[in-house]
Amino acid sequence: MKVIAFERNLHGTGASRRLRNSGKTPGIVYGASSEPQLIEIDHNALWHALKKEVFHSSILDLEVAGKSQQVLLRDVQYHPFRQLVLHVDFQRVDPNTKLHTKVPLHFMNQETNPAVKLSGAVISHVVNEIEVECLPAALPEFLEVDLAKIEAGQTMHANDIVLPAGVSLTAHIVSENPVIASATIPAGAVADEATDASSAAGEGAATPAA
Repeated sequence: MKVIAFERNLHGTGASRRLRNSGKTPGIVYGASSEPQLIEIDHNALWHALKKEVFHSSILDLEVAGKSQQVLLRDVQYHPFRQLVLHVDFQRVDPNTKLHTKVPLHFMNQETNPAVKLSGAVISHVVNEIEVECLPAALPEFLEVDLAKIEAGQTMHANDIVLPAGVSLTAHIVSENPVIASATIPAGAVADEATDASSAAGEGAATPAA
């Protein structure tokens, strides 16, 4: 995904305010043993790009003054109540250095899960992204989580995710192994089953009057 930006020479609160009033968003590019670079980006183009999942999780081609560099989106500051991006941070990517970044989780086969179809189970997505490490070339846009076989009462953990080649969970994620999805039977459904079972037992125990 390509992003067009322009060099920014002025900085400070007043300069940033004037920039935003002109329809631009101030930003910065840093990392990869190079000096930080102040940039400005068209606000509307940035606003629409931020609505796309791929913009948050993929390596971007950022063009500044005719020169392209690979970056990751690292931080976005929004106005507290207006639809306005106040500032954006990008980090340069070194192709030979591993990244530590969050990747979205895409949950698959939930609708066809037997516990959902036959037992009325509800599958909850506890987290929607997970932190991984890999070289830039191996960074996936998302990770798939297969929910086809999770049973009622079970949980899936981070270490259950099938990872593509060259990608691993960060050390603290492996250590903590957090829950990423769980399958539960709603309390109402459990109560209904208990009522039905009691009714059936009562009918079975009853004997005809003489």
